[in-house]
Amino acid sequence: MAFIDEYDFAGVLKNEAESLIIAELEKQLENYPAAICRCNDCVIDMAAVALNNVKPLYRVSLLGIQYTARAMEEPGYAVAVRNAVRQAIERVRKNPSHD
Repeated sequence: MAFIDEYDFAGVLKNEAESLIIAELEKQLENYPAAICRCNDCVIDMAAVALNNVKPLYRVSLLGIQYTARAMEEPGYAVAVRNAVRQAIERVRKNPSHD
């Protein structure tokens, strides 16, 4: 039996940074001053680029959500999320994965 088949990784292992990045992405795109593509591919690319530039916040239980909430209260992490999203939006705006 393969290692991955022995354990339930998909059921409990979650990167809470995803929800923080997605919420921040929504907020910044609502107020973005320039024209920008909001197709599925571009928005997913923005989220992926931003996630690659912030510290992951993995949890394995619902109690881990409290850890995530505290992370956003830390000025450094909140700033990192905002900056990562802003830079990701700009990068994808300048280099979309389509014509």
